[in-house]
Amino acid sequence: MQAPEQAELAHAGFPNQPPDTTTRRARSHDRWGDQQSRFAPPLSSTWGDSRSAITDRFMVVLPDLRGYGRSVCKDPARYTWAQYVEDVMWLLDHIGLSSAVLAGAGLGSTITLRTAAAYPDRVRAAVLIGVEDMEDDEAKQAEIRFLDAFAARVEADGIEAGWEPILAGFPPVVGAMVRDAIPRSDPASIVAAATIGHDRSFRSVDELATITVPTLIFPGTDPRHPTALAEEAADTLPNGQLATIPIGDDLQTAVDLARATAPAIREFLTRSVPPVISTG
Repeated sequence: MQAPEQAELAHAGFPNQPPDTTTRRARSHDRWGDQQSRFAPPLSSTWGDSRSAITDRFMVVLPDLRGYGRSVCKDPARYTWAQYVEDVMWLLDHIGLSSAVLAGAGLGSTITLRTAAAYPDRVRAAVLIGVEDMEDDEAKQAEIRFLDAFAARVEADGIEAGWEPILAGFPPVVGAMVRDAIPRSDPASIVAAATIGHDRSFRSVDELATITVPTLIFPGTDPRHPTALAEEAADTLPNGQLATIPIGDDLQTAVDLARATAPAIREFLTRSVPPVISTG
């Protein structure tokens, strides 16, 4: 599970489309091509401090995921991996992009991988901060119990109470981002979002072998984002690359995270994502 996300700009009024997706478009010139390709991370608070390192070459889009920040969605039935993927597709369509580089942390990493698997022609590359653990049947049942208990605490005593017994097991930067985002989050949406635990993302890391886009992975260091899994994922993805910077206890704030990861992200994008040349 990842932290609730900070909203950059509320975007509403689409009754037949995901009304919960919020976006911010950085006002920067895209020197790498026309309007057909952009860097579009599916998280806002995680990536907000990184954008200044890449907006001279890419337009950055920072949405709140369904159920987090100001992307309010109280319907548990709308939390599936397939729905999250379709949210990404709707967002790209709405802002007129045929393809993008996707980036995510935790939950966002899984959404990025699922999107790349489902729509390889629309994902030019991927950046993952931590890879969420993948569950066999026994581990899946444990995940359901974990998230159901989290949701029960939030429903009974609020979002802070839901996170309180969990944060000690995460790196400090995760705790800092969670605490920062709690006041901007809707408790009913957080409860509903926890039902994602009942859906399966991937059964095995071997399923990642079908994802061929260039992928940069920053390894996690906690049990929910194990380092060994990041290493295995980088080896399994045909064009996977493991970053040398782990998400560990030395990172205290979102600013620390941005400073640690932004140089490698910029280098990866410069090397792995070719310019789009407009012909007309």
